[in-house]
Amino acid sequence: MKRYLSRRHFLAAGGAPLLARAARRPNILFVIADDWGYGHAGAYGCKWVNTPAFDRVARQGVLFNNSFTSNPKCSPCRATILTGRNSWQNKEAVNHYSIFPNDFPVYPQLLEKAGYFVGLTGKGWGPGDFKSTGWPHNPAGREWRKRTLKPPAAGISPVDYAANFEDFLTDRPASQPFCFWLGGHEPHRSYEPGSGLRAGKRLEDVTIPKYLPDNRIVRSDLLDYALEVEHFDSHLQRALDSLERRGELDNTLVCVTSDHGMPFPRVKGQIYDAGFRIPLAVMWGGNIRPGRVVDDFINTRDFAPTFLEAAGVEPAGTITGSSFLKVLASPQSGTVDAARNTMLVAKERHDLGRPNDAGYPVRAIRTPEYLYVRNYTPDAWPVGNPETGYRNCDDGPTKENILTSFDNFYRLCFGKRPAEELYAIKEDPDNVVNLAADPKYADLKRKLRERMEETLRSEGDPRMLGRADFFDTIEYTGPRKHSYSEWLKNNGSQR
Repeated sequence: MKRYLSRRHFLAAGGAPLLARAARRPNILFVIADDWGYGHAGAYGCKWVNTPAFDRVARQGVLFNNSFTSNPKCSPCRATILTGRNSWQNKEAVNHYSIFPNDFPVYPQLLEKAGYFVGLTGKGWGPGDFKSTGWPHNPAGREWRKRTLKPPAAGISPVDYAANFEDFLTDRPASQPFCFWLGGHEPHRSYEPGSGLRAGKRLEDVTIPKYLPDNRIVRSDLLDYALEVEHFDSHLQRALDSLERRGELDNTLVCVTSDHGMPFPRVKGQIYDAGFRIPLAVMWGGNIRPGRVVDDFINTRDFAPTFLEAAGVEPAGTITGSSFLKVLASPQSGTVDAARNTMLVAKERHDLGRPNDAGYPVRAIRTPEYLYVRNYTPDAWPVGNPETGYRNCDDGPTKENILTSFDNFYRLCFGKRPAEELYAIKEDPDNVVNLAADPKYADLKRKLRERMEETLRSEGDPRMLGRADFFDTIEYTGPRKHSYSEWLKNNGSQR
C-alpha cells in the first residue's frame, strides 16, 4: 500500500509554499561526485575550478555553506545518504569495503514502492558487497550503463553518465515521476599527470591549503584534480539540458553534492573539515526562491527524509535524519533554522586489515566556531602503518612528495596524533593549529566532548555503549592493496 504524507502533516512540516506551487510529485535527480571537496566550485568563489553547471544550480536554487558527511569515506557516506542514518547507526556499513545490510529501507526503494521510476548510473553505493545480503541490485537503484565515451584524460571513467540518464528518461513510462542517482567516478584518483596544465590551466591560480606544501608538484596535482571536477560538471550540464528539452526541469528537485573531500593527504578519510565538509546546491524550478546562500548545517543523512517529504512519501521509521524541506521553502538566506548548528563525524577502520594497520577510531563534533576531535588510539597510525604502506591515502604526486620530505607537512598528514584536538574554525579553517593543550580552552573542550558523547550514546553508537568490539568483527570485502614501496617501483617518480 502506498503511503503519503497528508496535506495537514505536510503543512505542519513547513511545506505550505511548496505544496501551493508544486502541481504534481517532483522528479528527483541526485548528482554525486566522488572525492570532490567543499569550496572547489565557482559558486564558492574558487578561481581554478570551473563549474558552470553547479553554479547554475546554486544560482537558480540554494547554495549551502555547511553540508557535511558523518564519515569521510565513500561507502560509509553513501550508506548514510541511502538509509537516512548516521554512519555509526548503519551496522556493518559503518566501514569502507564492508557489506550493505538489509536491515534498513533506502529512499530509492521507498520511492519505487510509491510509484516512482528509479535508476542509477555510475557509482552508487560502494565499494563493498550488497549482493550477499539479498539486494537484487545496487541499493541506489537499477543501473543504466550502456553508453560510454572517450575520456578527455587517463584516469577519467569512460561511463557516459549523461547519455545513460537520457536513456533512463526515454525508458521511463509516460507521466511517471522518477528518482535517479547520477554518480560520477570523478574526481577520484588516479589522474593523468599534467593533464590540468595541458588543458590550459595555470599553476599560479591554485589556492594551496596550509597542510600541503606549496610547490609545482602539488599545484599541478591539484590542477589535474580540477580537470576531473570539470568533467563531472559537464555531465551535470548535459543532464540539466536533457531535462530542459523534455520540459521536466521545473518539476525536478536537483541535488548536487559529493561524498567527502578530495583525495589528497590529510583530507580524504580524515576527520578534519576538508575531509567531511562537502559542496551542496539544490534547485527545484519555481518551487524555491533562487539565489540564496544558507549557513544551516546539513547532514548527508538528511537527504533521504528531504526527498521523501518532497515526494509526499512517509519516511521509514528507521530514518534518523531530518528533512530540510523547510529550509528550501524559506525565502531567507544565512541562518534559517538555528537548531541546525552541530555536526558529528566518525570513522573506525582503515581500508585494509594488515598487522598494526587495522583501524584508527575517531569521533568528532563540529559547531560553527570549533571542531573537537577525540582520537581513541593515539599510539596507532591515523593514516596507516608506514611499515605496510599508507593505504588510507590515495597514491599520487602530492603524497609521494610529502612522504619523501619528513618535515612538518609529513607530520600533519601522516604522523601520529594526540588523544584530543581542538580547532577554531574561523581563524584556522585548514585545522592546523591544535588548541587542545591550551588551558584557556579546557572548559570548552570538556563541554564539547560531553555533548558529543551524550549525543552519540543517544544515537546508539556502539563505541559509546561499551560495544566497540563490534567494529572489529566487520568483514573487509575489498582487495589487499600493494604497499606504497611497490607502487613507487611500478610507477616511478612523477616529480
